[in-house]
Amino acid sequence: MFARGVAAASVLIAVVLVGAVAIVVVVVVVGVVIEVVIAVVLLAVAVIVAVVVGEGEVVVVVVVVVVVVVVVVEVVVKVVFVAVI
Repeated sequence: MFARGVAAASVLIAVVLVGAVAIVVVVVVVGVVIEVVIAVVLLAVAVIVAVVVGEGEVVVVVVVVVVVVVVVVEVVVKVVFVAVI
């Protein structure tokens, strides 16, 4: 009787832990997707501004580099955060 209770509790704990990890992973994935969408929008705005201003190449290159670096750093931080948890 006691062994069955321990087994049931172990299964319940495992299910809760898997659920918690799944929730964290989903939140991180959704966060990454949102960041990528924001980055694409920022890049589009940068291209439009560059075309309007006329200094296309310089502005686009600088903005692309900055946005890509920021997104990559944020994604790496989130992945490391999930790995640590």
